[in-house]
Amino acid sequence: MKKLAIITTLVGGLLFFTACGNKQFLDTTYTFKYAMVQLPDGTVKKGKVASWKDYEGEQLQIKFTDGTTVLVNSNNAVLSVEPIK
Repeated sequence: MKKLAIITTLVGGLLFFTACGNKQFLDTTYTFKYAMVQLPDGTVKKGKVASWKDYEGEQLQIKFTDGTTVLVNSNNAVLSVEPIK
């Protein structure tokens, strides 16, 4: 019975964390569908967001639905719920 309670708690915790939007780790209030980032060479990439993660400091890792992953300073990124024009 104790094992069942532990397993149920773990599964419940995992289900809770999967309901956190498209942020990659432990955050329940940030769900963004679109991003625009300026890369170091000056080019701008826009697209749909698959997931994103913020790090201590000013870095964002954004995974686009086309498979591209970028790590940028938050000053060079815009995350949005609405499409970016």
